[in-house]
Amino acid sequence: MSRLPPFDQAHGLRQLFAQAQVRYVPVVSNPHVAFGGLMLERLCAGFAERGVHTLVVDASERAAQPAEASLFELAACIEPLSARMSYLAARGLPARYVDSTGSTEPFLGALVEASPASQVVLVHAPAADLCRLFARQARHADGGPICPLLLADDRPTSVTHAYAAMKLLATRAGLRVHELLLGASMQSPRAARIAVQIAVCADEYLGAMLRDWMLVDPSAVGRQALTPALRRWVAQRLQRNGTVDSTTAATIDIPGPQGSGGTRFTASNQAFH
Repeated sequence: MSRLPPFDQAHGLRQLFAQAQVRYVPVVSNPHVAFGGLMLERLCAGFAERGVHTLVVDASERAAQPAEASLFELAACIEPLSARMSYLAARGLPARYVDSTGSTEPFLGALVEASPASQVVLVHAPAADLCRLFARQARHADGGPICPLLLADDRPTSVTHAYAAMKLLATRAGLRVHELLLGASMQSPRAARIAVQIAVCADEYLGAMLRDWMLVDPSAVGRQALTPALRRWVAQRLQRNGTVDSTTAATIDIPGPQGSGGTRFTASNQAFH
């Protein structure tokens, strides 16, 4: 007798509905960032504070290889870390879902099916992997844009890597709206300048935008409450249309060539004030 399960006509509809309820958060891994794990923990803490369950899919360069069972039962490989967070070691795993066009978008559907309780799926992966995952799905089901989050600290190598990742995502996947999470001291004199530098380069050379940036102090994680900027970012990510609240966003002038007056962009972070 056949061991195939009976055909369920409603399965596809259930999967589409489940994906429509999920917010995807692509986080660009950066091997030059010393405290990337702590920065991801702050993001998850922000969602947990809002009562949201987050699935962290770690497909970064430093992540563990997925368990063998992931080939047959992905749900069995998801590890609950707390009431509001689960974790999947997934280095190299998206490539197992590649289709004939080179897209690994089917992996996103498999994640939603394997973790139906997760309202946010945070995918931590290199820029090339995120291109294959999100190039065909540049928007959420409700029309809100998929917006990659860059990671960096205040060292030049990490900033260079973050900009190179932005360039790849913009040119290969058409993802031209980005955000930045900087790991640095709250007293760092370079943090705001780094954000401005990335925003200027994105605007002038890529036709892209850095719409938001936040600062996380790795030395204060665990003894410091979530910052207002991080809480604001979480709220914006959970908005169903994905738009930035202009009432809380700051505006700066990006200097144009030879004093042309510059280009304006918004970033909801008080450091620009």
